[in-house]
Amino acid sequence: MATSGSISKTQRSALIRCEKRIGYQFRDPTLLLEAITHSSIANCRRDSNERLEFLGDSILGFVVCEYLFHRFPDLLEGDLTKIKSYVVSRRTCGQIGKEMDFASLLVVGKGIGSPGQVPASLLANAFESIVGAIYIDGGIDPAKAFLMPHLERFVAEAIDGGLDINFKSELQQYAQKRFGLPPYYHLLSDSGPDHSKWFNVAAQVDKKVFRAAWGKNKKQAEQRAAANALAELANKEIPYADEVPQT
Repeated sequence: MATSGSISKTQRSALIRCEKRIGYQFRDPTLLLEAITHSSIANCRRDSNERLEFLGDSILGFVVCEYLFHRFPDLLEGDLTKIKSYVVSRRTCGQIGKEMDFASLLVVGKGIGSPGQVPASLLANAFESIVGAIYIDGGIDPAKAFLMPHLERFVAEAIDGGLDINFKSELQQYAQKRFGLPPYYHLLSDSGPDHSKWFNVAAQVDKKVFRAAWGKNKKQAEQRAAANALAELANKEIPYADEVPQT
């Protein structure tokens, strides 16, 4: 591993750009240099980002699991696992790496790819490596601060993207067990033209009507309304309180 004194001016400039991009300043910049160095150009594999990638993968999984555990207290293990698998997938990590333009910052050997054309798998590796480096340098809180703005979007995608995560089923189990009645879903309003209409639905259990939610079709609106109801029953933050129709 390089030492702070052995970092060249060119490398230092790249590290400063990288720190600005990820929103974190390293106390030990050699960790960041290691995180963006591919094995194809490292003096030895231990000086590449492979070890930090290994660590970052575990940190990413932990942060996602902890977030899902607290955000969705009524989801069963199987549904939590489905969301986690989507959020920590190589596809997701590669997409974040692409959006953050890690390709222009990675240090790679010849034949790996020209600047801006680095394979998606390497961008995913770099993302996980940077997570690991931030954790080693500053601990779990800075790692969470870096990750969460990205992860929340992909959690929402997982829920709305047809992973068979069934909030309606969870709410029905609660309603049947507590009151011996199924929940009801009220269509309150709709918005937008016929080809792009959004629907506003509220769930009701017994006499209690919960916070309504918007969805781009009735099925999605009912799922989101059920998610709001489950959160309200658990005294948790309402996940779709501020959703508005996107027409």
